[in-house]
Amino acid sequence: MLSGLIGWPLLGVLLLWLAPGRWVRSVALATVAVVAIWTGVLLAQFDVHTAGWQMVQSLPWLDNLGLSYRLAVDGLSLPLLGLNSLIVALVVASPHPASRPRLYYSLVLLAGAAVAGAFLAQNLLLFFLFYELELLPLYLLIAIWGGPRRDYAAVKFLVYTAISGLLLLAAFFGLVVLSGAGSFDYEVIVMAAKTLGLGAQIGLLVLLLLGLGIKIPLVPLHTWLPDAHVEASTEVSMLLAGVLLKLGTYGLLRFGVQLLPEGWRVLAPVLAVWAVVSVLYGSLMAIGQQDMKRVVAFSSIGHMGYVLLAAAAATPLSLVAAVAQMVSHGLIAALLFFLVGVVYRVTGTRDLAKLQGLLTPERGLPVVGSLMILAVMASSGIPGMVGFISEFMVFRGSFPVFPVPTVLAMLGTALTSVYFLLLVNRAFFGRLTPALAELPPVTWGQRLPAVVLAGLVVMLGLQPSWLVRWSEVTVSHWGLG
Repeated sequence: MLSGLIGWPLLGVLLLWLAPGRWVRSVALATVAVVAIWTGVLLAQFDVHTAGWQMVQSLPWLDNLGLSYRLAVDGLSLPLLGLNSLIVALVVASPHPASRPRLYYSLVLLAGAAVAGAFLAQNLLLFFLFYELELLPLYLLIAIWGGPRRDYAAVKFLVYTAISGLLLLAAFFGLVVLSGAGSFDYEVIVMAAKTLGLGAQIGLLVLLLLGLGIKIPLVPLHTWLPDAHVEASTEVSMLLAGVLLKLGTYGLLRFGVQLLPEGWRVLAPVLAVWAVVSVLYGSLMAIGQQDMKRVVAFSSIGHMGYVLLAAAAATPLSLVAAVAQMVSHGLIAALLFFLVGVVYRVTGTRDLAKLQGLLTPERGLPVVGSLMILAVMASSGIPGMVGFISEFMVFRGSFPVFPVPTVLAMLGTALTSVYFLLLVNRAFFGRLTPALAELPPVTWGQRLPAVVLAGLVVMLGLQPSWLVRWSEVTVSHWGLG
């Protein structure tokens, strides 16, 4: 069952290279449709009242190397699997590049399969394998279909991600050796890690935090992200912000909080401060940007800091909030990047100094502008949107443990309102400039991904139990406070 989330995309890649050129897009759409249905069946079969692993699959593979093919799902991985399937499907459904569509769709499907494999992996080496596997498709997606400085951005992404993987691998080997587990299987590691001393836990956590901090990314390990987003195509930015960054926060909860709880308690105050720095830095940098995409990119850095704050507090409520914030951020960031991409495709610019009046009903982009206002409201934590409930849970769960960092992090919400108000006011309000007087129309088909994401943002905001029910039983058991 679980292997289908990896196998179907790989089968789709094979079919893409066998299909005639006119069928390439249809094959890609059919593949993501099958994966979406498969994910829906998985959700239907998942028992939300069970805290442990479900639907376990295990096959021997390279036993001499400690690598086994072992998959399972729990309340932490399931919401992220759903998010991954959704974002990949919307990326495939979005306008595709004119050149080399067969390669493009193959790389998108490979990236989705690798992310799903990482969320499902129950062997540390298997997780590392999938963690690294997504590097190559994303590198090529940026390098081939990116902007003018795509080579620089792609290489920078490659180098940073490779360093992240090496640090993670070192932490995994250290965990196995120091605990005497003798195996990289997760269930064995969970039991063996209990024997680790405090010094060993802190040392391993430092490696994990540096490696995963690059992926999230946290300040000052973030410098690859703005460049990658600016040069990447709209759809690749949706993948990056919507799904790939979540591998880092997923790893923090899975390998930090769950495996090394005593070391986590000691480092938690430092992590809370680190979270505040990321939140405030990302927000303040977003205010000063002229490129719409850079505004959203720095906003993403700030909002991922909320996940670290919730993880640092490690209360039952804050851990549930961390998962909710991951999904919430994935939906909202993907929506924002998609809408910025529509504006860029229609107007030819993302420069806020050159945009004005796009909300004008007659000749502007009134529907796109309305969706953008909804998206920035969600990102700013307006009640009724999924961003509000996830951030409120983060603050409510973290405040009893870290009151001062939580209050400082709340300033990030206020700053979010500032930089997105500046963006909307400059680009969408006022009189439409003469240079933008004859904008080509945007069809409903081209708006479909934004409509789907906006619908989910509102639906989960009005009924948050549909979001938190999947992870509540699982991660609340990991609470340290």
